[in-house]
Amino acid sequence: MEDSSFFDMMIGHLRSTCKYYTGYPKYLGPSRVIHFTSEREFVKLLHEGFPVVVAFTIRGSYTRHLDKVLDEAAAEFYPHVKFMRVECPKYPGFCITRQKKEYPFIEIFQSPTQAANQGKVADPNVTKYNVKVLPFHNDVSAYGFREFFKRHGLWSPDLK
Repeated sequence: MEDSSFFDMMIGHLRSTCKYYTGYPKYLGPSRVIHFTSEREFVKLLHEGFPVVVAFTIRGSYTRHLDKVLDEAAAEFYPHVKFMRVECPKYPGFCITRQKKEYPFIEIFQSPTQAANQGKVADPNVTKYNVKVLPFHNDVSAYGFREFFKRHGLWSPDLK
């Protein structure tokens, strides 16, 4: 009986410390993926100063796979990068502004700054912002996100 508990302890230690996939699901804790509720909350999240990875999704089998990938990546890069998921059928106005036809797709938002030219604004309480948007075309995995962030200077291993 002692051998069984020692074996379980060693496998548990290997799963928790190994960076490579061992064939067992990792326990990631509670999901750190933020679900989109409003543009106001999105802007508030951008103003925290962290890059925000946004997955624009619709229901489907690939979306279930993407949810698992986003959970793993969000757990790895927390708190330096925020991950958000938008269900486009629920919030079509936010998704239509991205002008994409294929779903799901991922974009990374960073560095909001107030627009110098506010233009014609009907409501004086509305403020326009310029946001740097990077389309994500890498491998959809924690490794793909890591390489993308390194290439664009959004994340480094020192931040971990």
